[in-house]
Formats: sequence, structure tokens, C-alpha cells
Amino acid sequence: MDFNEYIDCTILSVEKTAKYYEIKVGLKNKSKETVRLANLSEKKVLQLKDKEGYVSYSLHPILNITIPEESGKFETHENYSDIQYVIEGSEHMVYASRHELTPKTEYNAEKDITFYENDVKGIAMLTKKDFYCIFQPQDAHKPKVMVDSPAPIKKVIVKIKEQ
Repeated sequence: MDFNEYIDCTILSVEKTAKYYEIKVGLKNKSKETVRLANLSEKKVLQLKDKEGYVSYSLHPILNITIPEESGKFETHENYSDIQYVIEGSEHMVYASRHELTPKTEYNAEKDITFYENDVKGIAMLTKKDFYCIFQPQDAHKPKVMVDSPAPIKKVIVKIKEQ
């Protein structure tokens, strides 16, 4: 089986840090069949069910560190819903309605993202290992908010194309 026959693999971002490059990869199912990817992390299996969704998986989890709430950024997307699944660690994912927030940046169509001011408290949801949150385009969300203190977090983000 040729991986490229069934899956589109795209580099979503590359960030250079002091020690490493953090690479986020998007995977998209090109086939009509369900594609199962195994061993992403400790016997986890990920399924790509259709051509309209893709998965973002951070390859270097130690670089994903939770941060104080005031340092986080609310974000929304126009074309994709997010399913954020925690593999290791825990975080608060903070939710607010996009209509309650003041935009901080203009919409970036290439990255499908708008950032907002932290002018609303929002609702913090404790998200631990094997928990997930679903955010639709109207849902502003602030990921990677620390629970007690900064800590490593490892998760998969599934992007689902909205109609």
C-alpha cells in the first residue's frame, strides 16, 4: 500500500526553538475508505474518514507547554471545526462565543484563523488524557491554558471542513 495514494500529508507549520524544530503535520484522507493510522502514540489509532477533514499532530510534544490564561489567545476558524484530543497531560480549553470578543487580528484565510483580545473570561473546561473538545467555527477557543502550573501537553487536532 502506497501511503501517498490514500493520504495527503502537508506541513502546516514549522517553528524553530532553541533546541528543536516543532513541525505540525496535516493529514487528509484522499480515498473513499476509512483510513486507520496506528501507533501515533502508545497504541493510539486515528481514523481519517473522509476527504474534508484532516489531522494536525504535533511531532515534538515537549514543546507544547501549557501557559497562563492571560498569555493565551482566543481563536476561531471560518472553514473548519476543531476536535482537540488530549493524548498526554491536561489543560484548560477556554470557550467563548466569537460574538462576545473583539478581534485582535484580521482573518488569515491561508491559516483559516482569527485571533481575539482577552476581553472576556470565557468558560474553562478541564481536558485530561483521553478527553476531547469540539469547537465549531462560531466557537472561540483558547487552548493550552495551564491547570496549576506550566506543563507538557500532547494532543491531536482534527480539522473538519464545514459546508
